[in-house]
Amino acid sequence: MRILVVEDDLVLRDGLREGLKLCGFAVDTVATAADAFLALTAGGFDAVVLDRMLPDGSGLDVLLSIRRSGNRVPVLLLTAKDEVGDRIGGLDAGADDYLGKPFDLDELAARLRAIARRAEGRANGTLTCGSLSLEPASMRVERSGEQVTLSRREFAILRALMENPTAIHSKSALEERLYGWQEDVESNTIEVHIHKLRVKLGSAVIETVRGVGYRLGSV
Repeated sequence: MRILVVEDDLVLRDGLREGLKLCGFAVDTVATAADAFLALTAGGFDAVVLDRMLPDGSGLDVLLSIRRSGNRVPVLLLTAKDEVGDRIGGLDAGADDYLGKPFDLDELAARLRAIARRAEGRANGTLTCGSLSLEPASMRVERSGEQVTLSRREFAILRALMENPTAIHSKSALEERLYGWQEDVESNTIEVHIHKLRVKLGSAVIETVRGVGYRLGSV
């Protein structure tokens, strides 16, 4: 999952980026309402952590603007203002969830998984395709009941393929799922991860559609 974090506090912003990366997310960060609006207009995010109070405006204004434009990306409002009226206002403005500061990082990650899952129309967090099962919360993967240990990025690729098993995923689309703006990407990175997944799960699990991308194969 690719997450946009909109937070003006540098320490908290960097902490969220590194902490959510350890939870298996690809994370991009911005510090202002203007940059948030530009990023969300460009799209490509599975969910957003949006600070309600920003140096150049309100996170609610960003939220209202993108909702009026038809953008349905799941949004979790993050704020020090945690009164009932504030929560109601945020939810009525189009937020999918609301979390007050201070907060627990594991809870934030769980809430992000939940709102993204609801947006995809899935009630169950576990993904199952044939003999493969994937649990996003624990980053656990099993093949025919046997646990398979994957790296964070191998897991992210497999998750993308399993979320939409009939679709062909381009190399660039997979790179967006794995890497934030601030991260360098080697030209053959996806190919390397795909090779390692085939070694661990079986060569037929991921199919190459030449010149187009990859999709889930025989599982």
